[in-house]
Amino acid sequence: MTYCCAIKTNAGMVFLSDSRTNAGVDAIGTFRKMLVYERPGDRFMVMLSAGNLSISQSVREILQIESIRDAETGDPITIWNATSMFDAARVLGAAVRRVYEEDGPSLRASGIEFNASMIFGGQIQGEAMRLFLVYSPGNFIEATRETCYFQIGESKYGKPVLDRMVNPATGLDEAAKCALISMDSTIRSN
Repeated sequence: MTYCCAIKTNAGMVFLSDSRTNAGVDAIGTFRKMLVYERPGDRFMVMLSAGNLSISQSVREILQIESIRDAETGDPITIWNATSMFDAARVLGAAVRRVYEEDGPSLRASGIEFNASMIFGGQIQGEAMRLFLVYSPGNFIEATRETCYFQIGESKYGKPVLDRMVNPATGLDEAAKCALISMDSTIRSN
């Protein structure tokens, strides 16, 4: 089971992920599903992942070096020099597509679906906090005032508490409590 959620409020952001994974009844392990990319004073970004673990781990590694081209100048944009979280999310999408191009045919030949999703959020100096949900094809959506949280993985049991309790005016302490209750509901009900 994997469950990750991120909440964006006016006061800040909360990220939560489990570390459990399984590939059957007897194959249970723990793997880190939250990764922090930080350059103090400049940028702080968090990526949560769910889905095929090998895909997620490949995306994490490629994200460190992946770049896209600036439409105007042609210069490379990475998560480390992006001037907006939108551009950083585009770089993440490109990393997902690169893993798909490299591993997709082999996975399909083995009867395995290319399945990975990521929550990506944070702040780059000079910009407001932003939160994105990145899908398997590398496309993404951004959190809004109406939808200020995202979940990935086994999300159905943890959703009701977030729907009822979380909105942009929710304080960080309350948002963290809601995320933990959401996780607990998922663990107990799954």
